[in-house]
Amino acid sequence: MPEVTIEFYGIPRQRAGRTEVTVAATTVAEALAAVEAACPGLRGMLMDGRLTQHYRLALDGGRFVIDLNRDLPDGARLLLLSADAGG
Repeated sequence: MPEVTIEFYGIPRQRAGRTEVTVAATTVAEALAAVEAACPGLRGMLMDGRLTQHYRLALDGGRFVIDLNRDLPDGARLLLLSADAGG
């Protein structure tokens, strides 16, 4: 199974209590479910199979991810940040 690293920024970093976590996952949904299991402070970031409005997720520092069924290659990096982050 591919290994995926999720980096946390802003409020997600505070809630996770760490800067990143590496999980085994083949899709974005699996990765986020593993994050919720590994970081109890982030439980509830998923609702009805979607990321709640409080968070944004970017793949490899590029475009934002909306489709949680998207396949992830081994070594992918997801960036989880607060929806209000930025300038």
